[in-house]
Amino acid sequence: MKCMSKDISTEDRERITLLQLISSSKSEFKKLSLEQLKRLQELVEKKDYSHDKKAHKSKVKLLAKINVRIYELEEGKGIFY
Repeated sequence: MKCMSKDISTEDRERITLLQLISSSKSEFKKLSLEQLKRLQELVEKKDYSHDKKAHKSKVKLLAKINVRIYELEEGKGIFY
């Protein structure tokens, strides 16, 4: 099992940690900072899910959700919701 953990890159660990955080609660997603959202966006975009159609579809949906939230934060919207 130790060998398996060595195969997981630092970026994969970071991506998994952020995904687990936002998966735990819907409100956690809105609590992410702009920097965390941009980092999550970068990490998810890098990951290739083309081998798994369902995972790829989830990736596209998540990226859309991240883009909307980044826009809200950058444009000052979403603060009042």
